[in-house]
Amino acid sequence: MNLNAQAYDQYKRSSVETAPEKLITMLYEGLLKNIKQARKFIEDKDINQAHREIINGQEILVELMASLNMDYEISKPMFLLYEYLHHQMVQANVKKDAQILNEVENFVIELRDTWQEAIIKSKSSPPAEISTGNTTGGVSNAVVGASAGNNTVSHINIKG
Repeated sequence: MNLNAQAYDQYKRSSVETAPEKLITMLYEGLLKNIKQARKFIEDKDINQAHREIINGQEILVELMASLNMDYEISKPMFLLYEYLHHQMVQANVKKDAQILNEVENFVIELRDTWQEAIIKSKSSPPAEISTGNTTGGVSNAVVGASAGNNTVSHINIKG
């Protein structure tokens, strides 16, 4: 194996071995990137590229929905929110409407920032904990004990 292939394999391994809480952040960041690119392509009247970026964003939302462990109460409203955002992305794609993308972007920024705040709180407060369970069948369990107001994130299941 040549040096470039070895470096690429190492990069892929380190990307896959990223902490579960980081994976959710990466999904949010990727979705924001797709939204910004789609909006730019809509403004430039490049309909095909806008379509591709919006579809990629929809796929990320599907992945976020699939990552939820529905055994936990917080997952149900999160699923509904992701479903709504997915619907809005479909509408933005059909109408090629940058305003709809702006709405989705605002929600995703709020979700990303709240997620990052929960990670920080979970690492800095004594009762909070993030631990990764055993990985079985490609599923990694991340237990997050961070509270924000009356809402507490207690468990997130990330399929990988």
